[in-house]
Amino acid sequence: MADGPGLKQLLTAPEITVAPGIYDALGAALVQQAGFEVAYLSGASIAYTRLGRPDIGLVGMSEVADTLSMIFERTGMKVIVDADTGFGNALNVMRTVRVFESSGAAAIQLEDQTLPKRCGHLSGKTLVSTGEMVGKIKAALDARRRDETLIIARTDGIAVEGFDAALDRARAYADAGADVLFIEAPQTTQQMQAITREFGGTIPLMANMVEGGKTPQKTARELETLGFSLAIFPGGMVRAVAKTMQAYLASLSAHGSNLPFAGNMLDFDQLNGLLGTDDLLAHGAGYDGANYEGNDD
Repeated sequence: MADGPGLKQLLTAPEITVAPGIYDALGAALVQQAGFEVAYLSGASIAYTRLGRPDIGLVGMSEVADTLSMIFERTGMKVIVDADTGFGNALNVMRTVRVFESSGAAAIQLEDQTLPKRCGHLSGKTLVSTGEMVGKIKAALDARRRDETLIIARTDGIAVEGFDAALDRARAYADAGADVLFIEAPQTTQQMQAITREFGGTIPLMANMVEGGKTPQKTARELETLGFSLAIFPGGMVRAVAKTMQAYLASLSAHGSNLPFAGNMLDFDQLNGLLGTDDLLAHGAGYDGANYEGNDD
């Protein structure tokens, strides 16, 4: 398990928690090595990388659980998991929470969109009723086995019903017992301030920083000053990787060699150093049969 304070404790601290977005175990290991305590397993980034498709509800629960399990096995770090709509009704939500929790989730995020859902910063979203979402939140709370597993309630109400209606939805979700509120895609700094005025100090609040999205870009310190407890940067890593891949492939196509791009790459030894190859092989050698010769009883 991850060392240090739990996620619930981190989110009640004065300092904001920053969670980079990840989509595989390598990215999680890099996030951990960079000193971050929490990561955000982004459903959008899984769609981008595993499917090569946009975030329009194509990723299934088992694909997220499989990814989460590999990440947790590799790093043991605190991972917030994007569970979309819970992949169905309240019964599906209960199964999703149990599977994700057993796969290592520190927090599970549920949203109030209809199926198929889409990225919070895309147009054309539709919502379930407030009552249906309240039922899903209660189902998630009943399904979790540990109080330390947080349930994050997200509303996409701003884009569909307007800002005031989104606040009403968030209030109902907090009353239902959600541990963290995520009011997606506020469009101005004034809306962000109104969110923290309404809920700040009563429940941890999450902010989503999407490059090119609908919400004004803020630094973690600025978000902390506004009153947010958690800042996620869900797509930053995949966008950086995609741009680097484009540059690498353009160089390889132009030169027929990796040499011109070598300064932007890890070489074989550097990559193995990052992965801890020598340490892992040395650990495995300790179980080699030769070390147990003559010890059979």
